[in-house]
Formats: sequence, C-alpha cells, structure tokens
Amino acid sequence: MIATLLSLLLGLGAQPSPPSSARERALQPVDMVSEGTASEHGAQAPRHEEGARTGEGAAHAGSAGHGEEGEHEGTVAEHIFHHVQDEVWVPINFYVGAHHFDISITKHVVNMWIAAGLLLLVLAFATPKRALVPKGLYNLLETLVLFIRDEIAVKNIGEHEARRYVPYLCSAFFFILFMNLTGLLPIPNVSTATGNVYTTVVLALFTFVLTQIAGMRAQGAIGYWVHMVPAGVPKWLYPIMFPVEILGLFTKPFALTVRLFANMVAGHIVIFFLIALTLLLSIWVWPVSVAFALGIYMLEIFVALVQAYVFTMLSALFIGMTQHAH
Repeated sequence: MIATLLSLLLGLGAQPSPPSSARERALQPVDMVSEGTASEHGAQAPRHEEGARTGEGAAHAGSAGHGEEGEHEGTVAEHIFHHVQDEVWVPINFYVGAHHFDISITKHVVNMWIAAGLLLLVLAFATPKRALVPKGLYNLLETLVLFIRDEIAVKNIGEHEARRYVPYLCSAFFFILFMNLTGLLPIPNVSTATGNVYTTVVLALFTFVLTQIAGMRAQGAIGYWVHMVPAGVPKWLYPIMFPVEILGLFTKPFALTVRLFANMVAGHIVIFFLIALTLLLSIWVWPVSVAFALGIYMLEIFVALVQAYVFTMLSALFIGMTQHAH
C-alpha cells in the first residue's frame, strides 16, 4: 500500500503544467528537460506500480496464509473445547405459567447417570459378599469406607459426632470418584460432569448447607451466629469482623467449586491438546504426542482419586470447624 501511494505521488508530481505566459514559453527548454524527466518517470511508473502490485499481492497472500493458519488453529481449539463443554442430547423445555424450565438431558447428565449406575452395581455386587475376613472387591470398599471414617471424619469432626456425617462423606467421595473415572472412559459424546462448574457448585452447596446445619445443631440456632466472631475480639471490631466471617462462610464452598472444576477441566484440555499437536505441527510427532498424552492420562487417574479425597476431606474439615465456638 505504501509503495502504491508513493508511485501515485511520483506520477502526479511528474505531470507538466501547460505554459500560460511568454516567460513560461521562454523557459520552454527547461520544461522540456523536466518533461523528459517526467517521461522517464512515466516510463518507470508502470514498473513501480507493478512492483507495488506484486508486493501487495504477496502481502495479501501472506495474510491469507496467516488467516488459514489461524482458522486451522481455531478449528483445533474449538474441537478441543467441544469435548470438554456440555452439549444437549435430548432437549426438554416446558413452561409453568410465565416461567421457563429447561431440564434437557446433556452429556454431563449422562455421565452422572453412568457414574451413579456403576456405583450402585459395584455396591450391589460387593456388599452381599461380606465375611469375617473380607476379600476381593468388598475388601477394597471396606478399606475406603474405614479410611473415610477413621482418617477423615473422626480426625476432623471428632469421634462423638463423626459417625453422623460419615454417610454423606462416603456418598460424596464415591460419587465424585466415579464421575471422574467414567469421564476418562472413551464413551462417545460423554465428558466428565465434574468439569462442569454447575455440577461442582451443587456439590459444594450440599456441603455448605450441611455445614450450617451441623453448626446450629452443635451450638444452637442462635449461639452459632452469636459465636461467629472469635472470642477475645474487641467489641469495636465486631462491625468489621462479623461481615468478614459471613464472607468466609461463602469462600469455603467457592474453594470447593473451583478446585474440583479447574483440576478436572485442565487435565482433559492438556490431553486433547497433546493429541492435537499431530495436526498443529506434523503427523510425524505422533510418538511423542501420544506418549505425553498417555502419561497425562495416567496422571488423570491419580488426580481423579486425589480430587475426590480433597473434596471429602475439606467437607469434613468445614463441618468440624462449626462443632465448637471460636
């Protein structure tokens, strides 16, 4: 574009103006020289314009190439997020008066159904085989349940009240674990439900509601809120500390939500991106791409267990914090 403008300016500057006076006619030879120079420039102008057009064409081709590359990368990114994001399988919408309700069946809902179904099948298959000396699948389940009861509930809530909340902690642990693991299975159009922030929000809200109920049950409906501010704080700090403590009630479920959601989504995105390197770079990088993706996949199996444990442990910790006044 710059070369084109320069060639046009040179062409305009080289055009001679017709003589309008005798003095200008007397200076005709000088103008002839200018005209000769102008004609020379005029002869060279097409070359400049041709070069400008060539440069503009090259620039256009380069921009087209970058556009195709960006479009290719955008397609790969969209393909990766397509496997992570939720998607409607069966749309179910209805109105009750002026209110619209959407209870569509999505791939994350299907993942929860699969996880719940497998969990029920495993429990139904393992629990009838109880024995004095457990073995097999029942032995594994009993080990996990005893670990949740003794190492998580009792140590964080207290031995007196721990058994009351063990059923919820076990339910949260096994449900999250099975959702994480079934999300790693190569099932078409199904992805991890815990990679959906709405799923983790609901799980965190269960812990939040149970935490408040446990606190009011242990300290009384009024005493729980009265003892919200730690003892020993000066009275003049109460207007500051009470809103801070109330805000702290909501930061706990927020931490549960973001931790579980971010860890599960990040792992899946890394796996898909490593596989997509064969499209972004070259097909010949597939040995390295597949090897790294397989390593991250093995790590995701461990992360699935760790995230279920962390959610359960923090839930027990938050419940235990409400059992006694500060």
